[in-house]
Amino acid sequence: MNTDRNKIKGAISLSLNKILFEFEQNDTDIHQNLEDSIQKLLIFAADIPHPGEGRTLARWKTLAKVGSTNLNLAKWFESHLDALSILNELNYSPVNNGLWAVWAAEGSQQPIHFRQGLCSGQKNWCSGTGLVDYGLLTYRDECNQSQLLIVDMRQPNIQINHGCWHAVGMQHTRTASITFNQVRAETVGDSNAYLERPGFWHGAAGVAACWFGAAARLVDFLYQQCKTKPHAYALMYLGEMSTLLFTTKQYFHYVADQIDQHPAQSHELIIRILRAKVEQTAQAVLEQVGKALGARPFCENRIFAALAADLPVFLRQSHAAFDVERIGELVLQQSEGAAWML
Repeated sequence: MNTDRNKIKGAISLSLNKILFEFEQNDTDIHQNLEDSIQKLLIFAADIPHPGEGRTLARWKTLAKVGSTNLNLAKWFESHLDALSILNELNYSPVNNGLWAVWAAEGSQQPIHFRQGLCSGQKNWCSGTGLVDYGLLTYRDECNQSQLLIVDMRQPNIQINHGCWHAVGMQHTRTASITFNQVRAETVGDSNAYLERPGFWHGAAGVAACWFGAAARLVDFLYQQCKTKPHAYALMYLGEMSTLLFTTKQYFHYVADQIDQHPAQSHELIIRILRAKVEQTAQAVLEQVGKALGARPFCENRIFAALAADLPVFLRQSHAAFDVERIGELVLQQSEGAAWML
């Protein structure tokens, strides 16, 4: 069993490295390159472990690797993997292959409603539009509880509007608002199952793995320069960033282990802390690596420039002070007192 698992793991790693290497070598049409690459990644997506199956860290390493190459690609791939894990957790087996996305943003002026198997309304902040085959989207039912719908995006009466997406960073995610007009859909799981399942927070940590991969890659540019042209100040910045990356990496290991040992628990507190820690690390990397390397890589290296532009936008999937406030509330709820004591 372990031998078979190692073979699968090795094959995935080789395939992933090949796909990402080819992506980086292709500097012609970024849109076509992204579309071709996500289709290649889908081939072995089913072999990526779900959180809590004993190989959560391997899943996050894959997401970090994709994030270290291109965050637009990571956004699509993470959403696809998250959709598959949600369906698995809710005991739903997809019958068709294709690219999935999770669209859970709320606040539209025309909220989604669902009656007699048909959905109508508007969903905002949908990435991968025009490319995704199946959308897994949320809406509020008659009791104002969150409910999941599956929509086959290859139907008529679906309008896509890219007019509101003006981002420079993450500009290639094909994010848009979607209007549905009496479109066939089906519900998945019970009301509030999407929010209340343990995997809601397990998936949130996967997003942080994408952030971390990009931050680590930016530091690698500094590492490579220090190897060829060591300088005291550059080495100081490298030491500072290495300290942040090493400690954040170890926390990923800890959280993954906790999820694998107790998969039925949400681990909301430690995952919120992980996301806050990754955000702090990434913000420091963006500032300090820029100081260490100057303007050149921002202007002359397309991989560095793209990661540096995309990462601040993707990081805003965190809610900053609102998330940190919730960490404080959760800490106060612990009966054992200050959990950070040695």
